[in-house]
Amino acid sequence: MHSTIRGITLIELMIVVAIVAILASVGYPSYQDHVRKARRADAQTALLELAQFMERYYTTNGTYVFDDDDNLPFGEAPKEGATKYYNLDFSDDTVTATTYTLEAVPKGLMTGDPCGSLRITNTGAKSRTGTADESLCWRR
Repeated sequence: MHSTIRGITLIELMIVVAIVAILASVGYPSYQDHVRKARRADAQTALLELAQFMERYYTTNGTYVFDDDDNLPFGEAPKEGATKYYNLDFSDDTVTATTYTLEAVPKGLMTGDPCGSLRITNTGAKSRTGTADESLCWRR
């Protein structure tokens, strides 16, 4: 009995590697875009939660201005997890008895996000500082 051992050639292996590289180069940017959207959605959720906190505070105290010992309940997004991608605070530290603007400022891997900082006011008006289209930055 004469047996032949067959395997794959170097050319076949190179073709498979090239196909995998092409698929990865197309898929990876799409994956990164989805990751950015998820991180941005976490920041939006955190801003909305802080806005609700501010409204409850106003209902109780009749003002948005904190007492000396009061602060926002959290200052980073996402609230859970080790890596934080946004700092949350008042925009330019301005808050009056009847108005406020909360802002989520990107940090770390999100600093290059085209939406820039996300903002929400006491009236519920949503905005961003970046150059991306508003409809891409805030879910409606």
